[in-house]
This record gives sequence, structure tokens and C-alpha cells, in this order.
Amino acid sequence: MTGSPIDRFFDPAHSFGVLTVLSFLVAVPALLIVQALEPNLVLAGFSVLFFSVAAIAAILAVAIRTDKNSQNLNLWDVAGGLVLTGCAASVLGEPEHVSQLFEHLFEPKSNSQ
Repeated sequence: MTGSPIDRFFDPAHSFGVLTVLSFLVAVPALLIVQALEPNLVLAGFSVLFFSVAAIAAILAVAIRTDKNSQNLNLWDVAGGLVLTGCAASVLGEPEHVSQLFEHLFEPKSNSQ
């Protein structure tokens, strides 16, 4: 067991640490999405969240040089599952909700008191 604790945490052979980080990257924003958004915008928010975390998982897979053709579950599989989940959330939601979500996120805030 040589190397720094960070090297052992992100060791591809022991991917528990990476999966823990990705779980928190999904769970914490998901709770914030449910609390902050209107109910009809939640699926669109989840879709954006899952696509974003899938991109992070793919970047981590490239960074730690995960084998794409492995027989074991790896970060590429996790990224693919997150993309499929994001696609399912976007299919279940309505298209106009996506435009409402981006209007809600990027509209200027008024200072009416």
C-alpha cells in the first residue's frame, strides 16, 4: 500500500471512493432541485443534473485511464447509466418545462420590495 491517500482513494481497482463521490454529486443537488424548483420543473432539472454528472464521470474515467473494455463495472458504465437516466427524465418531462427551467434559471432577478 504505497502512495498517497488520494491515490488510493481514486484507485480504479478500488472504485468505492469514486462511486461515493459520484453518489454525493447526484444526491445533494437532487435534494436541492426538489426543494428549489416547482414540481413541473423537477424532471427537467434532474435531466440536466444526470447529464452533468455523466460528463463528470466520463472525465474522471479518462483522467484515471479506466479500461473501456473491462468485464467489471467501471466509470464508463456509470456514465452510460447516468446518461440513460437523464434521457428517461427528459422523455418523461414535457418539452415546454425545459424552456421554463432555463427561463427560471437565467432570468434577471428583480429587486421589488
